Amino acid sequence: MVTELKDKILNGYAITKREAMELVAAELSELAGCADEIRRHFCGNSFDMCSIINGKSGACGENCKFCAQSKHNHTGCEVYSLLDEKEVTESALYNHKKGVNRFSIVTAGRALNDREVDEVCKNYENIGNACGIFKCASHGLLKFEQFQRLLRAGVKRYHCNIETSRAFFPNICTTHTYDDKINAIKTAQKAGMEVCSGGIMGMGESFEDRIDMALDLRELGIKSVPVNVLKPIKGTPVENLPTLKKDEIRRIVAIYRFILPDAAIRMAGGRGLLDDKGEEVFLSGANAAATGDMLTTGGISIDNDMEIVKKLGYEVRLS
Repeated sequence: MVTELKDKILNGYAITKREAMELVAAELSELAGCADEIRRHFCGNSFDMCSIINGKSGACGENCKFCAQSKHNHTGCEVYSLLDEKEVTESALYNHKKGVNRFSIVTAGRALNDREVDEVCKNYENIGNACGIFKCASHGLLKFEQFQRLLRAGVKRYHCNIETSRAFFPNICTTHTYDDKINAIKTAQKAGMEVCSGGIMGMGESFEDRIDMALDLRELGIKSVPVNVLKPIKGTPVENLPTLKKDEIRRIVAIYRFILPDAAIRMAGGRGLLDDKGEEVFLSGANAAATGDMLTTGGISIDNDMEIVKKLGYEVRLS
């Protein structure tokens, strides 16, 4: 069944939810191998590597249960306002010189206000003047005019995770809704931006929730899909949840490749929990990564990631 479904996808078929659910019980090595074949067919050996800077930290009014930066949680997270332009530009330059092809400023909070959008736009313009790194942005639930300002500042891609399925979303956040996320994504697209959107695995959701999320991303036309693995943080409501095992992460990624055959499936937060830093996952359908430190937790060094990418036969470039 897995091979037959893979062959249909290679010929342009979009799998159904029922077929995706059948993959949950498929033999893992066959599933991962077929997912990798789909990846090679649609994406070749292109590997998309991005990095982020925590441009505004903590004191967020949203109550996302997984987040160290929410003021509803008690994590001791560092709190500061927007970083100055020099620090942001130096970080972008460092990542560019290391061979990273995308860089994003990420800010805490429901959304930046107009003054803050003006400030980050200056940062993006400075980055553009300093180097050729591809600029992304993650600033919450912005308005149409604010997305347009980012676009004029040289930002081509906007990041807004939907986090999980519509059904499970109220279990992780109640201060904004799933539809708020969807509306922000559609507004960014209307403004002319590409969108990067994915979620977090291991928050208590079912495999059906994970598949529903992927199907919604497909419906939205998302071509960059971050797969984060929950790293339980002390002081959050999910601090005692068990971390996912590598084989479950491989299965998630492989099924996502079946649903999203031509997307950049991006291993992001939590990859450092894996003993091989994601090598087996990159042979199970994933072809992109967030490198360096995450927002409030450590990540994997750029040099180590570049070694992994080269070892697996990938080439870092825009996918």
